Amino acid sequence: MVRVLVVDDVYILRIGLVSLLSVQPDLEICGSADSGEQALVLARHTAPDIVVMDICMPGIGGVEATRQLRRELPATQVVVLTGEPSAASRRAALEAGAAAYVTKDAAPATVVEAVRTAWATRPSPSG
Repeated sequence: MVRVLVVDDVYILRIGLVSLLSVQPDLEICGSADSGEQALVLARHTAPDIVVMDICMPGIGGVEATRQLRRELPATQVVVLTGEPSAASRRAALEAGAAAYVTKDAAPATVVEAVRTAWATRPSPSG
């Protein structure tokens, strides 16, 4: 099972993502957070395999949370899911260590596939 942490400050989107991902036979939700700060705390306690992370959130945004998360938990992959489709936003997320960048207008199957691809293409533990 791939353990997934969902992070979005918009409640309806967060519960929708949890619902979408939790019915997948190979995915398990290990938590959800509404801020970058909460995501970092939960990730430290649950050690998710994948974090689905919004970019635009109050406080610590998704790019900085991704940077910190990748530094502290390098085995955890981040899939950015955002309503911010700009090239600069994409570049910032990928430079921070995101494994994938998906916009919120993507089909649900695209989001699920991004999570699975991030898991399948993660670096091996030996380096």
